[in-house]
Amino acid sequence: MKAQKPPMGFNTWNRFLDVRDFPQVEQITHDSVVALAKAMVDSGMKDAGYEYFVMDDGFQGYTRDHRGRLQGHARRFRPGIPALIEEVKSLGLKMGIYSVPGRFTCFEQYQDYHGLGNGSLDREEIDAISFAEWGIDFLKYDWCRAHINDGLDAPTAFRKMADALAKHAPDIVFSISEYGLFKSHEWAPEFTNMWRTTDDLFANWKSILGTIDQQIGLESYSGPGRWNDPDMLQIGNHALTDSENRAHMIMWAILNAPLMAGNDLVTMTDKVRDILCHRGLIAVNQDWGGRQGKLIRAYGELQVWEKPMSNGSTALAYLNRGEVAIKVRATDDAPAATSVRDVWSSDSAGAAEVVEVEPHGAILLITQ
Repeated sequence: MKAQKPPMGFNTWNRFLDVRDFPQVEQITHDSVVALAKAMVDSGMKDAGYEYFVMDDGFQGYTRDHRGRLQGHARRFRPGIPALIEEVKSLGLKMGIYSVPGRFTCFEQYQDYHGLGNGSLDREEIDAISFAEWGIDFLKYDWCRAHINDGLDAPTAFRKMADALAKHAPDIVFSISEYGLFKSHEWAPEFTNMWRTTDDLFANWKSILGTIDQQIGLESYSGPGRWNDPDMLQIGNHALTDSENRAHMIMWAILNAPLMAGNDLVTMTDKVRDILCHRGLIAVNQDWGGRQGKLIRAYGELQVWEKPMSNGSTALAYLNRGEVAIKVRATDDAPAATSVRDVWSSDSAGAAEVVEVEPHGAILLITQ
């Protein structure tokens, strides 16, 4: 079965494209993409488990080729998309790509593009064939206004591509992005591997908290081969503080969320790399038990999330949403625990000891 653990990788969207700043599409080139892929390897991310390099929207040419197949932008991808994929995969990475169930991709729609369109509407089979021939390992399939421009029904449109992949490219991990508009957690597990549960996540504390809140109650839908997706990581982007970046990673770890980085890997700081590559946090996220954490207690600005681990221990995430430090004691939430380990620092202590959660921060404890 595909995606037995939450997929880990990198997606180009947060690095290059934002609906407020589409001119950055000019930065999406063969060389810039390869540079990011190399940085993903050189930084240690690949060794830490990040395996999928996903090229999101903006790589396409103005038209398809004479056979109706997708092709890269002629100027920005002169060697062609197959050559790019071969170069990325030669680094030991798996390759992901982007499409939409409508006529126009997200970039094309926001730019009022009126050409042929590069979306997969009525081209699902030919695109699935192309992805298979190119050696694609992961497909991000993005709703992006398809209901407005093409009047599509989301479950039907996504299933149509799922059927084409099953026929022509059955090994591709299928990720859908419909922004949580249609309760995809109720129907997407039948034929996808991961589905978005919320609107886009932005690199600010308010957006992170709002996205976390929307994961409450979804834990029963998640498991090996099928994952709730609260969107790509914003760690290392814009004005997020070190504490906020660490809390972001801790919460995505306990939620068993796919870990898809989106920062500039070429200029990544050591602090950001240390968060993304923290082996203890990744181990909680990738725990083979595949049980998503759930909210068990909330008071004031503090939330407590619990995730049973496959070895019988329990992971507890304490999220401080507020502006002042909060002291917590693991025995308040795991009364039978005799030991506790802070995953970030690897410090071990007695279960009754008090620990502090900094403002806009989180800690992750393993109790046993």
